[in-house]
Amino acid sequence: MALGSLGAYAQHVHGSNDHKNTEEMSPMAPMFKDQAIGNAYSKYIELKNGLVTSDALKINDAAALLVLALQDVNDGGKVLYEARMVSKAKNLEEQRKMFASLSNEMVALIKNAKLSMGTIYVDFCPMANNSTGAYWLSNEMAIANPYFGSKMPTCGSVKEKIE
Repeated sequence: MALGSLGAYAQHVHGSNDHKNTEEMSPMAPMFKDQAIGNAYSKYIELKNGLVTSDALKINDAAALLVLALQDVNDGGKVLYEARMVSKAKNLEEQRKMFASLSNEMVALIKNAKLSMGTIYVDFCPMANNSTGAYWLSNEMAIANPYFGSKMPTCGSVKEKIE
């Protein structure tokens, strides 16, 4: 019984720390000159974070919000199409597969956007996408892999910085 209580306590503390870290990192999120791109990027990050934690509700909500946000982005048609594919995916495996295509388009969009502040990291996991590899964007240098969740959370490396 004590062991079960300890496990529940550890999960509670872990959850609290995740919330605390998110709050602490929010001020350091990159800012864009184009507010519509900034809004879409923040929804993309929420989607990526949902995939990292394999949180189906968070993934579905973030994908739907990303689709809405991208409707305001000029030249965001390709990204919008890929975001819709993620939002229509039926399970976590499909969402992760579609996220690879979404991330490729999002990287292209962000590289053409103008940052007013901050750094964005372009991360890559060679084992994702049936070992063909896949990219994603992140606000932090630390790797949090959206393609494998808890199976391989730190698989990957930073390939580029956008400043």
